[in-house]
Amino acid sequence: MGIVSEHKRRYALLLAARDSEYVKKVYGGYFNVFVAAFGEEVEERWDSYRVVDGEFPDMNELQDYDGFVVSGSPYDAYGDDNWILELCVLLQTLDSMQKKVLGICFGHQVLCRALGGRVGKSQSGWDIGLRKVEIIQNFSPCSFLESLTEIPPALSIIECHQDEVLEVPMGAEVIAFSDKTGVEMFTIGDHILGIQGHPEYSKDILNNLIDRLLNQDAIEIGLAEDVRSKLEIAEPDRKRWQEICKAFLKGSENQRQKYVLNTEEVMFS
Repeated sequence: MGIVSEHKRRYALLLAARDSEYVKKVYGGYFNVFVAAFGEEVEERWDSYRVVDGEFPDMNELQDYDGFVVSGSPYDAYGDDNWILELCVLLQTLDSMQKKVLGICFGHQVLCRALGGRVGKSQSGWDIGLRKVEIIQNFSPCSFLESLTEIPPALSIIECHQDEVLEVPMGAEVIAFSDKTGVEMFTIGDHILGIQGHPEYSKDILNNLIDRLLNQDAIEIGLAEDVRSKLEIAEPDRKRWQEICKAFLKGSENQRQKYVLNTEEVMFS
């Protein structure tokens, strides 16, 4: 009979979007998409909070979490919906607690806004499809990136946004950019990381999203066809992006193995 550890790391996914019918049917919801991308099979617990519907973690339980992930969203990060304003307060609290927070797309933007930066519409319009992101090599080293070996100078990622970070918060450092977007990634210390693209997305999720945007007349058919033709011949660097996200949230693979070994020592001591 196995022994279940009581020392599991605990993470919270703050969902700023509702599940699409496609993602529900194929993946069982966005929660499963994120956990498959950033989670581990053992020694972890992931909780989901649908902040888009006003569901937030108890402020008295925030200290129990090792990290938080803020998802993308069809909403504007600079909007004044009640849940967005409440999310900003939560992110300010987590920053003051030095809790790890990873923001993806909308999450990247709302993190920026909450911590004093500026977000708005991109003057060059939608960015949809694969984008080559340049990793800045001479920034002040972040410990989570130092734990990774041979980070390429550029990585391809799936993008789907028409808003962007215009000005990072005071104390933030831009660590990646592209020919389309000036702030593809930013950090604050070792506890805040924003990524404009979608390391969790697969190409089928993006293709379904393109279908929905076309049905809403949000994008033109020419753009959709161009994106799809490029998607057929290229792949995002999903594995490398997910390594970066995992290293940020919980350290390198070696550090995670040490955590499991230390947990086993506690269990059997």
